[in-house]
Amino acid sequence: MPAFTFEKISPPARRAPTATAPKKPRGLISQMIDRFAERRAKRASQRQRASRRDEKPAE
Repeated sequence: MPAFTFEKISPPARRAPTATAPKKPRGLISQMIDRFAERRAKRASQRQRASRRDEKPAE
């Protein structure tokens, strides 16, 4: 007869995926940076379009 035994530990019960927590509102600084980045990207795309128009040969 063994002097000790091992307890069988069952795996943790599977839980249903919980609903994602509501996103925390972004900070003021993050919002400002986003606005600057959007404007900069918009200006860059406008400049790129303008330079393409300039490159086209006039007929």
